[in-house]
Amino acid sequence: MTIFPLFFLLIFMLKLRIVALSINESESQPQNENESIEDESMEKIQPKTVAINSIISYLLVAVLSVSLTLISIQIFPHFLITSAQAEPIPTQTQPPTVTAIPNPNFFGNFVSVAVNRVGPAVVRIDTERTVSANISDPFFDDPFFRRFFGEGMPQTPQEYQQRGQGSGFIIDSSGIILTNSHVIKGADKVTVTLKDGRQFQGEVRGSDDPSDLAVIKINGNNLPVAPLGNSSEVQVGDWAIALGNPLGLDNTVTLGIVSTLNRPSSQVGIPDKRLDFIQTDAAINPGNSGGPLLNAQGEVIGINTAIRADGQGIGFAIPIDAAKAIEAALVRGEKIAHPYIGIRMATLTADMAKQLNNNPNSLLLIPEFNGVLVVQIIPNSPSANAGLRRGDVITEIDGQAISSADQLQRLVEKSKIGQPLKITLHRGQKTEQISVRPSQLDEAALR
Repeated sequence: MTIFPLFFLLIFMLKLRIVALSINESESQPQNENESIEDESMEKIQPKTVAINSIISYLLVAVLSVSLTLISIQIFPHFLITSAQAEPIPTQTQPPTVTAIPNPNFFGNFVSVAVNRVGPAVVRIDTERTVSANISDPFFDDPFFRRFFGEGMPQTPQEYQQRGQGSGFIIDSSGIILTNSHVIKGADKVTVTLKDGRQFQGEVRGSDDPSDLAVIKINGNNLPVAPLGNSSEVQVGDWAIALGNPLGLDNTVTLGIVSTLNRPSSQVGIPDKRLDFIQTDAAINPGNSGGPLLNAQGEVIGINTAIRADGQGIGFAIPIDAAKAIEAALVRGEKIAHPYIGIRMATLTADMAKQLNNNPNSLLLIPEFNGVLVVQIIPNSPSANAGLRRGDVITEIDGQAISSADQLQRLVEKSKIGQPLKITLHRGQKTEQISVRPSQLDEAALR
């Protein structure tokens, strides 16, 4: 309600009160002598006159109030609107939405939350293995005796214990632990230590060198379990949290981001592996091997594996999806199939081949095509048996164009052992097709 209508309403009520008082006074005043001698006709007319005057007064006050109210609305419209807005009629409304203010400690909090979620499931793995070595007797190292016995001096076989250390994490409450194959390779004894101080003797259930993965089993109660994420959902720039026991420093946490995905093992400097790594700048040091790489939600997205000795802030982790694919088979002690055809190769372009052919010291005339150059044939391998030769340029496999060595490696890895691959290659001026049957990769082929 506005101020002006209230004001004129008060005036109207005040006027009514004044009229009412005037009527009462007129009725209560005593009749003087002159009035008493008036005739009866005048006494009858007086009440009617008073009533008519009262009605006219009421009407005048009402008209005046309405007129002044309308005039005030036209003269002061802004004032009336402002007043109406200042005093709205209360209604039932939804509570206002409050925008959350970013927490300045958010970045610190998500790391601690992730670490608290997974940290108890991260373990230290201590290994021992017996190493034998032939050590020369110092007595026979004397030059005097060498003149008589020559270089074929008798040697004394000796054994010593070689110790190693790495990390791992529990993925099942039954005591299944994932780690790297190189952490437990050749170990005679495996000791697993949890963050809460408990120690267990570990049993190596299975390992796979080409994927650098291994599974250890411990027997314990109330074992913490690390939640596994999906490495297929990881994007470049995502947060990466590395947990482990580098250099014997237990329960170490480092933070970085995912630098790149699908980094081939050949580019990392470990061509004997069959992996595409997650690259991160989170610090990974000796002893971190086998520990988990986490996302911001505290889920395992990778297994810390390798670092580049010639660079800083460059670490590599095995995608957790690759471990999921073979973990069950490793627990059962099964051998993981890794098809191979037995060649060493390099990516080739037509321009590169032209430059090599123009070199007067070149020993081969290389076909000038985009594809994969066969650099070496492994003796007794499927490629050797199929007739591939050094200097061949592979351009197709099963009708699919080949443009890089990494692409060829992935196609072979996805093939089936014993199932022939139709390889199109260029040899000199000829184009040939050769059928190669992949076989199981073994340690001898990796050397």
